[in-house]
Amino acid sequence: MHHARQHSETRTRERRQRLAHEAARLMAEGGIRDFHQAKLKAASRLGIHDDASLPRNREIEQALREYQRLFHGQAHTAGLRTRREAALRALAFFEAFSPRLVGPVLDGTADARSPVHLHLHSDDPEAVARFLEEHRIPAESSTRRLRMDRERVADLPVWVFSAENLSFDLTVLPHNALRQAPLSNIDEKPLNRASAAQLRQSLADEEIAGYEAG
Repeated sequence: MHHARQHSETRTRERRQRLAHEAARLMAEGGIRDFHQAKLKAASRLGIHDDASLPRNREIEQALREYQRLFHGQAHTAGLRTRREAALRALAFFEAFSPRLVGPVLDGTADARSPVHLHLHSDDPEAVARFLEEHRIPAESSTRRLRMDRERVADLPVWVFSAENLSFDLTVLPHNALRQAPLSNIDEKPLNRASAAQLRQSLADEEIAGYEAG
């Protein structure tokens, strides 16, 4: 009985790994942005339909890192650095809004289609729109729903514009969100985020590691 349960758990674990890697491939090659969508499409492709075999978002994110490292090596590293350097300039430009870098560019899973995601902070929802207008930056507006904590959900203004051949995605949060980041839709923990100083340090550390490896 114990042996049968062990065998079943091993099979489930293997299926989860296969699904995580297929979902990661679909995200890396097929341009799917949403973890849940990638997971369901992978399950459909592999003909795996039991919920126990569905990987967690974090498992897919880890598989995505591995996939990018294996198949896109140098190009991925170079593209990521380009985006992080552009993010650093954007953080300086939006300094008045206590900006933070979030998302795939910070976490290292960005690809050639990934925008640079920034969180800006202001209690005046129109302040960012005025700032963009003053600097003659044409931007498209929309809204995004974020979980601020376990109890609260907020619909927040979003501005998207292009610069340096990249797309920048700005979410405007109230100033008190600086104290605690909204929750990640990957694992429902507070989002990783970086200030300009933290990103500058990270880029310097990467450069040192690159020299040492070379």
